[in-house]
Amino acid sequence: VQLQASGGGLVQPGGSLRLSCAVSGSNLDYYAIAWFRQAPGKEREGVSCISMRDGKTFYADSVKGRFTISRDNAKDTAYLQMNSLKPEDTAVYYCVADLRGYGYFTATMTRGVFEYDHWGQGTLVTVSS
Repeated sequence: VQLQASGGGLVQPGGSLRLSCAVSGSNLDYYAIAWFRQAPGKEREGVSCISMRDGKTFYADSVKGRFTISRDNAKDTAYLQMNSLKPEDTAVYYCVADLRGYGYFTATMTRGVFEYDHWGQGTLVTVSS
């Protein structure tokens, strides 16, 4: 499985960006896709995840109400729509796929667990005026 994240860039506070995670190499129906981020000098943080099978979603408290995760199974792609961006959202964002699925992500991704099946290369989001 290969993951290709894209869509990062420079945006002003209050602005929006949409990240994409294109996945190839496997049938995604039984996977979940998650987004993690790592800011300079900070620990990696789980942001959101989605079940590719039924679309269930999960958000970390830090992004709830501002970020929306979605998927397009026909395109084997997951998205992260980020609105009302803040300077503290500045980070490299990584998309991750794991066959253990949605339940595994929700049980682990906000508890400092980072051992997942497949990681993409990361895309930089900078929120600054």
